[in-house]
Amino acid sequence: MFKIPTITKNLLIINILAFLTMLVLNQVSGIDLNNIFGLHFFMASNFHVYQLVTYIFMHGGWEHIILNMFMLWMFGAVVEQAWGPKKFLFYYIFCGVGAGIMQEIAQFFWVYFMLNGQQSLSIGDAISVMSQLSSQLDGLTTVGASGAIYALLLAFGMMFPDQKMFIIPIPVPIKAKWMIIGSIAVELFSAMAMPGSNVAHLAHLGGMIFGFFLIRYWRNHPGGSYVEATGAEFFSNMKSRWERHSSDRHASKPKSEPKESNSDWQYNAEKKAAQEEIDRILDKIRKSGYDSLSKDEKQTLFDQSNK
Repeated sequence: MFKIPTITKNLLIINILAFLTMLVLNQVSGIDLNNIFGLHFFMASNFHVYQLVTYIFMHGGWEHIILNMFMLWMFGAVVEQAWGPKKFLFYYIFCGVGAGIMQEIAQFFWVYFMLNGQQSLSIGDAISVMSQLSSQLDGLTTVGASGAIYALLLAFGMMFPDQKMFIIPIPVPIKAKWMIIGSIAVELFSAMAMPGSNVAHLAHLGGMIFGFFLIRYWRNHPGGSYVEATGAEFFSNMKSRWERHSSDRHASKPKSEPKESNSDWQYNAEKKAAQEEIDRILDKIRKSGYDSLSKDEKQTLFDQSNK
């Protein structure tokens, strides 16, 4: 898992660079990239269609980006290895855009009900009022990869439903399918309980909804490049590749020469005899010079000096 697949790695790099650039420009020149590339409410004056894609790569703070990038690394690496880079990237962007569309719809009805709290308006009248308030609506801006990340979470759970995972602070492992169901319930409850929250809960659900229907489409069209896999099969393949890699690595190491004797006594005796031979040769050199040595004695001295 420490070998991050290409698309997941590039997504991590792009998100981190975009976040750091946003911080630097905001401090140096006061330019807010989140205001430029974040997803504005479609009735706001600063809304642009390209923001449906660019908002996925922008984040609001350190906690926001760290959590999203951790989940991208954890789930994205597995999903990309199962699907391949092209399918993975299409799914990620598609679900990110889908999450943005769901957030736009949610914001529209939130503004609509806010206006209806002051006076009874039809949807057509509400749209006319929103057009007049387009500058004030610029504050409704969404940033973050959370919608696409939740879609990856869904993909992981649908492909590997019985894979057990540890989720902090739950002390026992739970299956991925129950984790997905729990995440959907939490996001749905949060969206209903806190409609004006700074967290885009409906965008999270939107990413999962778009991801669900895309995966169902791929499953129903086997002629495509989608490959159905089970969690046990995928992770067993990963284990097999790791074991094969480990065995190849150990096989490539040079094997040490076996000792002629397996006993410590014999080993020490041989070492002592070798040292006595070296001492004899050195004593001979002191007395008669190096040229007095025989060919075998010179070879013995040479071999010893290379140890």
